[in-house]
Amino acid sequence: MSKKEVDEACLKAKKAQPTFYQSTTFADRRRVLRVIQKYMVKHSHELCTLCAIDSGKTHVDALLGEVLTTCEKIRTLLSHGEDWLRNDYRPTGPLMMHKVAFVQYVPVGVLGVIAPWNYPFHNLMNHILSGLLSGNAVVTKVSEHTSWSSIRFIEIVKEALKVCGHSPELVQVVTGLGLTGAALVQNSNIGKIIFTGSPEVGIKVMESCAPLIKPLTLELGGKDPMVITEDVKLDAVLPWVMRGCYQNCGQNCCGVERIYVYDSIYDEFVDRIKPLVEGLRQGDPTDQKDDKIVLDCGAMVMEQQLVTIQSLVDDAISKGARLLVGGDYKKNKKAGNFYPPTVLVDVTNDMKIAQKEVFGPVMAVSRVPKDSDEECLRLLHEVCTFGLGASIYSGSQDRAFTKIGANIQSGMLTINDFGVNYLIQSLPFGGWNDSGFGRFAGPEGLRACCHERSIVLDRFSAFIRTSIPPPLQYPMTEKSFSFGNALIQLFYNDYDIAAKIKAILTLCKGG
Repeated sequence: MSKKEVDEACLKAKKAQPTFYQSTTFADRRRVLRVIQKYMVKHSHELCTLCAIDSGKTHVDALLGEVLTTCEKIRTLLSHGEDWLRNDYRPTGPLMMHKVAFVQYVPVGVLGVIAPWNYPFHNLMNHILSGLLSGNAVVTKVSEHTSWSSIRFIEIVKEALKVCGHSPELVQVVTGLGLTGAALVQNSNIGKIIFTGSPEVGIKVMESCAPLIKPLTLELGGKDPMVITEDVKLDAVLPWVMRGCYQNCGQNCCGVERIYVYDSIYDEFVDRIKPLVEGLRQGDPTDQKDDKIVLDCGAMVMEQQLVTIQSLVDDAISKGARLLVGGDYKKNKKAGNFYPPTVLVDVTNDMKIAQKEVFGPVMAVSRVPKDSDEECLRLLHEVCTFGLGASIYSGSQDRAFTKIGANIQSGMLTINDFGVNYLIQSLPFGGWNDSGFGRFAGPEGLRACCHERSIVLDRFSAFIRTSIPPPLQYPMTEKSFSFGNALIQLFYNDYDIAAKIKAILTLCKGG
């Protein structure tokens, strides 16, 4: 879409937002979300099929990553959203005890969202749901790789708005390449940008927002580690390793990209993981005409990603990593963007695959010498600058959290589990360092759709009104300083009772 078309979409959203916010209650907005949820649960198979066709994922990956997560997002917003956006009352302190203070959350107006391609349904719905409940309009620039399904998905929201008596212009989708995204960022009707993508593009978005002093949230991906200490039961851990590495064919911001296995169990881990990965079934998800055809992995969204992954795998092998499974998409006889499920072991930090985001179905396993927690932490942080999530598996939860997890630089952490942060939508989602800043989900994410406004009112407005004590009124007098100092002594000198009594006498005398 051209800049003119983007500007027109933003203007439509801008015009529709004030009426929506001013004329609706939270109950009205929840009704919109319930209509969307009702459609989703009734048409879950259709939604999964659309995702499979447009992004290459399996129907199960779509069900779990697109539909289930969005349903939980809606459930959380329905249950807690209003409470999170209520006036947030704050203590006033003794000096202002006659006042009432609170924070009001006011919608920014129009949210501008630049969404990625890995979860086309959820990444579109995620910010629309938060935006609408908080009283905003939302304009989303969807990925050029998944525009086809996004056009269908946005119609679900528009119809829900119409059914509930609201303008469908509140939500807009714009399509195109980088210039479309740039036009969205630079549009003066957009109150805030929410971007999910690479650090390189995130920097460009930030540069575009800076001259406009436009707030933004950046989710810039991750290279999440999974730590497996020597005291685990591998039977319980291996299914999580498989899920962490191969869900959605590895195309997950918070997918497991680095596995650190402690020395004592390293060889057993390697021996047991190899046949599990060899047994994975990969194929075209559009062949899943019914539930009898079962696939574990689908295709990559972008052809270019095959080349990127291959270069990382080749670099690792050239530097000493052992390839146990997969590792060469060119040997694949299937037509399409299929990168085979891959296992690399003996990965070291000098390899690019230990440093750069893979975003593909590659398990990269490193050995932690001497079962050392300290060495594990050194390996984790030595070369990787991402900090989105991390997971630790250990026989001791206390050790996993206090000795290892508490020292990992990440925005999210799970102990003896993987990825459940996102199914607890009351938690904020986001990272540190190169993984960006700002949060989705939770009260933090919902409030991030709003401006914060500090409000102060009289507690007993009919009886007590604030006035300035005469010694502090302009022009100042010789008593002004002593009066002000007496206030400080009375309210803040907690160490000298005599000074407090003297302060009271000074105040009674008017300074």
